[in-house]
Parts: sequence; structure tokens; C-alpha cells
Amino acid sequence: MLKIDPSYYLSNVEKRQPSSDLGKDEFLQLLMAQIKNQDPLDPMDDKEFISQMSTFSSLEQMMNMNESITKLVSNQMMSPVIQYSHLIGKEVSYYAVDEETGEVLEPKEVNKSSVVAISEKEGYAVIELENNQKIYTDEVLKIQEPNN
Repeated sequence: MLKIDPSYYLSNVEKRQPSSDLGKDEFLQLLMAQIKNQDPLDPMDDKEFISQMSTFSSLEQMMNMNESITKLVSNQMMSPVIQYSHLIGKEVSYYAVDEETGEVLEPKEVNKSSVVAISEKEGYAVIELENNQKIYTDEVLKIQEPNN
């Protein structure tokens, strides 16, 4: 008696998951099949054809918009170091902070210093100042050209 090779069992075959997404290529294929297989004695209505073409045009525009938004989001997610690198050489004003507690000193005292570098700590940009202090970008009160 012959034995069936177990590799031929249906349980070993990868199951393809159907996609509910209809892309522009699939839409065009459906439209072309519809035009190719239409009844010559009762052709497709012009209004229906125009409606389907406008649907295709809308689909293509939405796909282009999606691509543009994806690019915009990826550009917004750039490194904080690069995002704030334009501050190097500028003078920033910030409130003096108690180094032990991290609280703003009272009465509030505004310090100024030039930015010498930008670094990153835990995903946030850190401004390194000429006076050897480091502050976060949300502590900056004012940015200006240095006074020479």
C-alpha cells in the first residue's frame, strides 16, 4: 500500500489571507475587465463610466495625499538634536533653577548665555550653554542674536 507524503497535507499549506483593500491597480483591472466584457448591444452607461473614472481619480488623489502625510510625519519625527541645532551660537534667556530641587528660584532671576551645543537626553533636546549649564528647550524664555 502506498503512503501519502505528509508534506502534501492541506494543513501544511500556507493559507493566503484575502485583503479587503482595493488599490488603484486592482480598481483599474476591474474597470478594464468590465469594459472588455460588456455586452456590445447594451454598452455601459456613459454616466456610470464617468462615475467610476472619478472614483478612480479620487482614489489616486487620496493615495498621493497619504504618501505626502506619511513623509510629513516622518520629517516631524527627526532627532531633537537636529531639530534644535539652529540655536547653536544664539543667546538664550532662561530662569535660574535650584540645581538640587530643579525648581525655579524665587524671586525669578533671568540668566542669559550663548548656546555652544545641543545634546539629547531621554528623547528630549538639551541645550548646553557657554556658562557650563544645561537646560531643556522648554526652559527657554527668549532667543536672540548674541550681543557683541
